[in-house]
Amino acid sequence: MKVLITGSKGQLGSDCMSLFSKDNNVVGVDIDEINITDYADVIEIVGNVAPDVIVNCAAYTNVDAAETERETAWQVNVQGPRNLARSANKFASLFIHVSTDYVFDGGKEVPDAYVEVDAPNPTSYYGVTKLEGERAVSETADRYIIVRPAWMYGIHGGNFFKTMLRLARRNPTKEIKVVNDQFGSPTWSYSLARQIKKLIEVKGLGIYHTTSEGYCTWYEAARYFLEKMGVEHSIVPCTTEEYPTPAARPKNSILKNARLQEDNINSMPYWKSDMDLYISRFKGRLMDELKIDK
Repeated sequence: MKVLITGSKGQLGSDCMSLFSKDNNVVGVDIDEINITDYADVIEIVGNVAPDVIVNCAAYTNVDAAETERETAWQVNVQGPRNLARSANKFASLFIHVSTDYVFDGGKEVPDAYVEVDAPNPTSYYGVTKLEGERAVSETADRYIIVRPAWMYGIHGGNFFKTMLRLARRNPTKEIKVVNDQFGSPTWSYSLARQIKKLIEVKGLGIYHTTSEGYCTWYEAARYFLEKMGVEHSIVPCTTEEYPTPAARPKNSILKNARLQEDNINSMPYWKSDMDLYISRFKGRLMDELKIDK
């Protein structure tokens, strides 16, 4: 099987490259090689590869900056997926698109989880663009899979947990406030890549929630991560109101992998066990990356 991965150097894209390359012919392209907002550029590259599957890991992900950089966010998160979906149709490719928990408003009472058939209602412009990207894909692609992860982390690129590690190592006694009233499921990008591969193998179609099992707050996740890393810290809980941001975050980002469970193809682990594995595999690398901040 020939697979084209866009956003191949990012957090999820890198893991998809590593996993898919084991038994497929994989071509990866990133922002320096493809402009997904330009259809002519997209169709040329897709035509040269002629993939059986396109996995779109490219996205504008700066949630707060999207509130002001609206045109850029729209072009990357809406027009880009539409261009890729159009090109997928021309070559009869399965198109896989990565969305987000931010398509929901987070208004459900915890621990009630969102399922695939719940009505989206984004509260941030980033969430708006990701929802419109989903619609562009579903209206354009002949065959598609849309996955909705949440609170993603990995070894490549930046993420919340690397930020917490950097801050704690820079000054272990300095108080770090972390929100303790937003709930979700920290999800390892490698586990998501593995679930995407499984969906391709079983010929899945449509929208799937793809998060780790279980849930926690950002504060609970940060504390668990740093304690498992063996790093001294001074993390303290705070409310969303105490830590205002330009973009509104869902207070409840708990997604239920309902379709995966119904079809008996759910390979997403419990979030703590997955984080334990991530740390056991990458602790040394994570510490080395941030050693200048001691």
